[in-house]
Amino acid sequence: MTLGPIQALRSVDIGLADVPAAEKFFTETWNLRVADRVGEIVYLRGSGADHHLLALHPRSRSELLSVTLRAASLPALDRVARDAVAHGGSVVSSRQPVSEPGGGEAVVLRDPQGRILRIVAGDSRHSDIADHKDQPIRLAHAVLNSHDVAAGLPFYESALGMRLSDRTRIMAFVRIPQDGTGDHHSIALADADNDCLNHVAFVMQDVDAVMRGGGRMKDAGYAIEWGPGRHGPGDNAFNYFVGPGGFVIEYTCDVEQVGDDYPVGQPEDWKWPAGRVDQWGISAPPSKVLKEAQRQIAFPAIPS
Repeated sequence: MTLGPIQALRSVDIGLADVPAAEKFFTETWNLRVADRVGEIVYLRGSGADHHLLALHPRSRSELLSVTLRAASLPALDRVARDAVAHGGSVVSSRQPVSEPGGGEAVVLRDPQGRILRIVAGDSRHSDIADHKDQPIRLAHAVLNSHDVAAGLPFYESALGMRLSDRTRIMAFVRIPQDGTGDHHSIALADADNDCLNHVAFVMQDVDAVMRGGGRMKDAGYAIEWGPGRHGPGDNAFNYFVGPGGFVIEYTCDVEQVGDDYPVGQPEDWKWPAGRVDQWGISAPPSKVLKEAQRQIAFPAIPS
């Protein structure tokens, strides 16, 4: 198979008004660990090798600052920058060394609908990846709202080399091609009347860890806004929450592993019986609180 320039989804940078409170939540309740800090910026890791999964930046309001993807090589950064422009995106920052913890080199792009994507190569990895009970391992996916999925999807396929796994009535799921099998999706675009963050999902070891995480969240006063359940596309178990700053976050596990032979699903393949919104059918639909949060947090506007 022909691999694309992107190797993995690595991390997400978010802006919040109260970084210390968010750090307390993400370390004591969500169960990440501090990997590094620079001034007021906090970098949080899971139990996997990625240097960090989440970077917390002080801002006057909640913002999705960037989504970081790991490139397969340094030359792949130049390819991505070239292809991004050819397919309607723009280069915010050309290839240069990364000054933040994790290092490597990176290019920063805007996709045609204004999303900021950082593509990094040569970043450092952790070697201490022994299991930590109920700790997120890595990011599973970032789901991004789109006012026009049909127009937004080609950039991810043509400029970033991703492949469509499934298209439902409301979502387009794209995966990063792997040598063998890999996650059913790392990015998804959700049909919406906005281009805000839908949610960020964190991989847990198993269903028990997803459920224990839900218990920790309830103990800390955070309601399960959707779940527990098991999705159709991706086949992953889930619990959704609204965390600090209004960011929607998900504990998930059992993400389906697919390869080149996976048949691309269409909306007619993903229809639920009346009253169901997932495979198990035991959870209520997503709450109004969740739906409202999923339309509030945007990428920074393009400077005029």
